[in-house]
Amino acid sequence: MLGKAKAKYIQSLGQKKHRDEEGLFIAEGPRIVSELLRSAPRNIKEVYAVKEWLKENAGHSREKDFIEVSDEELEKLSQLKTPHQVVAVVKKFEEEDTIDVKGKLSLVLDTIRDPGNLGTIIRIADWFDVSQIICSNDCADMYNPKVVQATMGSIGRVKIFYTGLEKWLQQQKDIRIYATTLEGKDISKMNALREGLIVIGNESQGIDKNIIALANEKITIPKKGSAESLNAAVATGIVLSHLNGK
Repeated sequence: MLGKAKAKYIQSLGQKKHRDEEGLFIAEGPRIVSELLRSAPRNIKEVYAVKEWLKENAGHSREKDFIEVSDEELEKLSQLKTPHQVVAVVKKFEEEDTIDVKGKLSLVLDTIRDPGNLGTIIRIADWFDVSQIICSNDCADMYNPKVVQATMGSIGRVKIFYTGLEKWLQQQKDIRIYATTLEGKDISKMNALREGLIVIGNESQGIDKNIIALANEKITIPKKGSAESLNAAVATGIVLSHLNGK
């Protein structure tokens, strides 16, 4: 039986204030929880699941932390309109002091505020084996339930950093910075990159002009139709499909 106080506590992790205070976040759904159990098992603190899920996942070594709940109890824990079998309480990932960008391709996100976009970009980075993303401080919180949901488990494999972007980019002296803009070098005519920082801008306003000024090169996805712009996550996928040198 799940107590009201425990249910309220887990629900509170949907809010950034409580996530920051507790150092925990929520992951939901069989696929996401299974991915995290594989990629970050030590971060899983508790799993609340219906009998069906527990039966299918009985082989996990962390069964002592798996708590059976009814469909009604799961609904009280969930951040989703339609809860799906399992909710996990997960420890936030350990923060690293330094960001190593040499010898690899990294994504840089300027003011990506939409949680769905951020989560999808994390998933896209994972697909293309881009191991890290540097976010401006005003990007969506990586532990927002909507971000976590959109990553489909990739949040456990891609390192996310938050920093004052303009100052940080000014310090990157020995690595090329590529700013995605509406006008620039056609990415389809560029060679694949094995090192560099690819900057993706805000959903509606693009990249801040001060950050564009720090770029070594402006790059663009050639436009053939009449749409004014591309969704940030869609643009990220197209850019990486052309430029990722791995």
